[in-house]
Amino acid sequence: MRFLSTKATCKSHGQDSSYFLGWQEYENNPYDEVLNSKGIIQMGLAENQLSFDLLESWLAKNPDVTAFKRDGKSIFRELALFQDYHGLPSFKKALVDFMAEIRGNKVSFDPNHIVLTAGSTSANETLMFCLAEQGEAFLLPTPYYPGFDRDLKWRTGVDIVPIQCTSSNNFQITEPALQQAYLEARKRNLRVKGILVTNPSNPLGTTMSRSELNILVDFIKDKDMHLISDEIYSGTVFSSPGFVSIMEILKERNDLQDSDAQVWNRVHVVYSLSKDLGLPGFRVGAIYSENDTVVAAATKMSSFGLVSSQTQYLLSAMLGDKKFTRNYIAENQKRLKQRHRMLVLGLQKAGINCLQSNAGLFCWVDMRHLLHSNTFEAEMELWKKIVYQVGLNISPGSSCHCTEPGWFRVCFANMSEETLNLAMKRLKAFVVESTGNGCAERRAQSNGTSKRKSLTKWVFRLSSRDHREQEER
Repeated sequence: MRFLSTKATCKSHGQDSSYFLGWQEYENNPYDEVLNSKGIIQMGLAENQLSFDLLESWLAKNPDVTAFKRDGKSIFRELALFQDYHGLPSFKKALVDFMAEIRGNKVSFDPNHIVLTAGSTSANETLMFCLAEQGEAFLLPTPYYPGFDRDLKWRTGVDIVPIQCTSSNNFQITEPALQQAYLEARKRNLRVKGILVTNPSNPLGTTMSRSELNILVDFIKDKDMHLISDEIYSGTVFSSPGFVSIMEILKERNDLQDSDAQVWNRVHVVYSLSKDLGLPGFRVGAIYSENDTVVAAATKMSSFGLVSSQTQYLLSAMLGDKKFTRNYIAENQKRLKQRHRMLVLGLQKAGINCLQSNAGLFCWVDMRHLLHSNTFEAEMELWKKIVYQVGLNISPGSSCHCTEPGWFRVCFANMSEETLNLAMKRLKAFVVESTGNGCAERRAQSNGTSKRKSLTKWVFRLSSRDHREQEER
């Protein structure tokens, strides 16, 4: 007799990924400037901590909001009592206005077509339940966010088929790559229900071009599929080219040809305040869709992951302050640009390059020259050295399903400048030592006087403690 469900005992959650294991090692030995100066620095967590002072300043100037008052009178009881899953109208209106402002007000959003969710993790899973059956598939371009293996597949039973993108064109999506992924799914007897993309990209830190977006729309139009555009990093774009939302593309195409009007019902946008406002702990996400059936179904499902009324009330006041939001968006992007430059320069001093990026909280870093062979085994060996010997938790490209060994995602916005400088100092010292040893080793091998020493076999052990389930995108 089975006492637990297959869902409780299955291993498809993805927690054994190196992405999550790196977090575990950090939690076991976290860096602290005073208490643990030799500890591991967390560079695998895409959190935005650069503009907290702006948020805290607004809260200090608006004490009635934090005290749950309206016009000086307490509304605590009103907020504490049950609210239905449709959400507070004032918050939904403030949220769609904020989303439009980030997009330069080139597009607008109808608050009646937005569904509130407990973060974008919940939003993406809800869309999987709405759009696909167990055993059907979505296409995702590589490299992609490692958590999608959990968010999209674990409870829904939906499969992921990768769209193989490569460094030869800076990992851009092409029509042949789309066709190849579609045919691969058909070979596996999988019905493809749609494509999911992140724009700006996690882990690349790049925005999608108009050309790529139009290729996607043409493809789903031809194949009669859905498209999910995860745009949770849309407010982090800090340099050109600017951000182009899929909604802007649909608007342009709809103005040109009526036949594209049908596509509106098959394109869905995911958004969150976790990255742009740096509030992952508030658990605020959203689905936007022009498909009435999807909106109705997703709204019902949202009862399993609601955003608290208190959170909605506070954020409706904050986002409703247009002067504050305009200043916040501009200043946050300025700070991200400065911090991004610090990381890029620090990597360059260590002899490491990265993909040119213009958005996000991370860089896609090229360490292929540090591998002893062009294999994923060599990538894992390098990663383990960086975690244990250097004391940096970064995310290996293999955890993001990258097809080329030697790429890593390195985050820069979740730490102080001092900590980032220390991380770069550690990495530079490691590279100098590694390349020096590597040259000596190769010389010795050419002379036939030495053999390559086997690398230490590292073994990770998961603690009984549950992995952090906060949204790390």
